[in-house]
Amino acid sequence: MSEPGRPLPSCRTNPASNRLARKVQTAERLTSWSLAAGVATAAADLVLEPQAAWWTALWPIPWYLTGLSIPLWAVLRASEKAAQQPGRDDDFPRQWDKAA
Repeated sequence: MSEPGRPLPSCRTNPASNRLARKVQTAERLTSWSLAAGVATAAADLVLEPQAAWWTALWPIPWYLTGLSIPLWAVLRASEKAAQQPGRDDDFPRQWDKAA
């Protein structure tokens, strides 16, 4: 049990890691929404067969955005993982050896 007023080990956050986490989350959302838009436009192209001249330029844009957002997410996620450093409370095996 922790002392009153002392943050729990899982509650320790770094403002820089919060910003990075928000960037990762934004990249995840961009990937998800662009993939969903790509599927929707591909389905519309297949089912509706639009004849508008601008449609041929519009429908592949979400696929290009998906292709760009996946590497962006991967780089940001790797940066987020690299920024996470184990705290002193994460050293359980040494504590268990002492208890045994």
